[in-house]
Amino acid sequence: MTTYKEINGTNIEAVSTDPSNPVTGQVWYNTTTNVVKGQGYATAAWATGGNLNTARVFLAGAGTQTAALTFGGTVPGPSFKTETESYNGTSWTEVADLNTGRYALAGAGVSNTSALAFGGRPSPTPVGAETESWNGTSWTEVADLNTARSTLTGGGTNTSALAFGGTTNSTELWNGTSWTANPSSLNTSRNYLGGVATNSTSALAFGGTSSSATTESWNGSSWTEVNDLNTGREKLAGAGIYTAALAFGGTPPATGKTEVWNGTSWTEDTDMSTARDGLGGAGTNSSALAFGGGDDVPVSTATEEWTGAGPVTVTFTDS
Repeated sequence: MTTYKEINGTNIEAVSTDPSNPVTGQVWYNTTTNVVKGQGYATAAWATGGNLNTARVFLAGAGTQTAALTFGGTVPGPSFKTETESYNGTSWTEVADLNTGRYALAGAGVSNTSALAFGGRPSPTPVGAETESWNGTSWTEVADLNTARSTLTGGGTNTSALAFGGTTNSTELWNGTSWTANPSSLNTSRNYLGGVATNSTSALAFGGTSSSATTESWNGSSWTEVNDLNTGREKLAGAGIYTAALAFGGTPPATGKTEVWNGTSWTEDTDMSTARDGLGGAGTNSSALAFGGGDDVPVSTATEEWTGAGPVTVTFTDS
């Protein structure tokens, strides 16, 4: 029988603590825990997470896979949802409502304790400029967008965010106190697009109406067209930052397609289990969250957790 040493040229190393930077294929025996471990490489996958308490479509999201926030949205009718829910990595908990119920709004924030909600469609008007700030406990109305709009997207933090696209094509920058209009609009005007932003100086816009595949990058002063999505679509969601993003879901027809952006181009990867559009997203391109949305009717409560491809440490057993 061929031995591990004959294959790899070394014996299995005995160590008291796991290596800090193991390489793929490395195997070791931990003398403290008395287990054999190895470094492998996992493929990307979606896994089932905890369901939303309130099913809805065209909702917004913020935060990370283990500390997310979702707010607003609608169900057929329509109704103008104020519900806010917080995710802890396992389940959603209802928290304090938005002051203004609306759907097709946008959100920003890096956790479930600090977020921003802006724009959208509040009753009875088709577009709104309302902006609300979340402090982990409640929403506070702050300065409005300069231009009311719905079906927009955006991202960033509670103190440095970007709003772009939607029923008005202008770009606005948030400094923690107020919005400032920037003269540079998206090169391709569109509604129902996906987008991510690190802050007000770096963002990525992708997809949108008319099944657009167009992707544009924001450098703080202007938008530049970059490589298209592989599958053009609208009503999709995004996660990540402008150099490392994830695009998932969308229509037509409702899809679970997922694409990974590496700063230069998009690569198709593993589909979501539940095909849907008008969903919310949060997290990074290696650890994301997809929630809500639907395929027209019924509207979904489903949540899925994304783990990107990459190194993984595994424990060997005798079973």
